[in-house]
Amino acid sequence: MKELLLQLEKAFENKLRLGIMSALVVNDYLDFNALKDLLGATDGNLASHLKALEKKEYIRVHKEFINRKPNTQYSATTGGKAAFEKHLNALSKLIQ
Repeated sequence: MKELLLQLEKAFENKLRLGIMSALVVNDYLDFNALKDLLGATDGNLASHLKALEKKEYIRVHKEFINRKPNTQYSATTGGKAAFEKHLNALSKLIQ
């Protein structure tokens, strides 16, 4: 049991971060507004959780302008996907 608990990633303990990673793992990328709508988050709350995941290098950020409007896209990194899969596997084993 202790070994499984050690495999859990603290960065994914928050439900919004869990939702962000879930969405980004199954999509190549999503922009800020798509994530906000999908997760029902506020701008500030979503931004702070995205920043935390970016700091851990679990997601990457790509900023560009589309028709003179800023657009920020997010995608899961290879390391982020691996950490998320490890986290989910540990959760799965815990509930069995």
